[in-house]
Amino acid sequence: MPGVTGPSDYSKEPPRHPCLQINSKEPFNAEPPRSALFRSYVTPVDLFYKRNHGPIPIVDDIERYSVSVSGLVENPKMLSMKDIRMLPKYDVTATLQCAGNRRTAMSKTRTVKGVGWDVSAIGNAVWGGAKLADVLELVGVPKLSSSSKSGGKHVEFVSVDRCKEENGGPYAASIPLIQATNPEADVLLAYEMNGEPLNRDHGYPLRVVVPGVIGARSVKWLDSITVIAEECQGFFMQKDYKMFPPSVNWDNINWNTRRPQMDFPVQCVICSLEESNAVKPGKVTVSGYAASGGGRGIERVDVSFDCGKSWVEASRYQKPGIPYVSDDERCDKWGWVLFEATADVHTNTEIVAKAVDSSANVQPENVEDIWNLRGILNTSWHRVQVRVGHSNM
Repeated sequence: MPGVTGPSDYSKEPPRHPCLQINSKEPFNAEPPRSALFRSYVTPVDLFYKRNHGPIPIVDDIERYSVSVSGLVENPKMLSMKDIRMLPKYDVTATLQCAGNRRTAMSKTRTVKGVGWDVSAIGNAVWGGAKLADVLELVGVPKLSSSSKSGGKHVEFVSVDRCKEENGGPYAASIPLIQATNPEADVLLAYEMNGEPLNRDHGYPLRVVVPGVIGARSVKWLDSITVIAEECQGFFMQKDYKMFPPSVNWDNINWNTRRPQMDFPVQCVICSLEESNAVKPGKVTVSGYAASGGGRGIERVDVSFDCGKSWVEASRYQKPGIPYVSDDERCDKWGWVLFEATADVHTNTEIVAKAVDSSANVQPENVEDIWNLRGILNTSWHRVQVRVGHSNM
């Protein structure tokens, strides 16, 4: 792996914002406080969640760093950072969300396996880099190809990262070739985040960004790209990040019965309040984020200030001065939507939020109905408790 010195130890960990909630030190996994998310449409880099499956690698010799693009292609190549930067650069605003976002709440129903995330394993950033569709053209795979001439139907990304789940091997994931070769899917080989070079936490010097798909497929610290006939057979594609029904447990699980999770479902979360809150009687404003996978926009966010008995429609916005309409070309189809709603609150209550996407998909009401043993995709209605007239809970 050219330019790689090996995994970091904790004396070499990157500097990080002190407000981050650390959910796991080894490997390092952390999220910002929920209150940091609704204050900015573009999430600052230091407040963007950190998700890792192994020690954070150090790629320190950028002159020697390169990515192989090979497999079932006509003309395999080794691409340096200079080669990638010579391709047309695109800036894509896209939300990444860990499939385990809100796992802690799901675990309250029944214990699940995985890093305990609150509601902030999500962020929205402007990613800059080359489109994967342009890169694959360099090796003889035309745009909008569902199959290469040699029978390749998937594109596998392999990381410099090393994971215990792969017995010390590299982290890997894949996406369908038709998605990889579609310029409108905006799959990037990104070297910038919010206008600055990627930092180590987020994949320096090069990562994949697959908009609209769970974060597990946006491989960081990219080492190789391979066009293959079948899906990636790595652990995180075949024995993790799959959605099982509540009836499946660790005694009866059969991983082969489910496909790897790709798009994330419609989701919304109140970020301006904690799980339990004390407020003064009167007007209460709630704000938060809503997002849906696959490029689906947010058609509506409904907020109830009376435990779900009645609902008000929240205002939705992305950029100042531009009305949010999910299919408007001025709006970011891969970016989250922020929402706000206000109502009078005079008694103790539960405030609830649910979102509807542009395909009329609605969040499920109860977490029990979507419980799964890995605790992924908790998109149940988000609820916060409010006590009126007390200084603390």
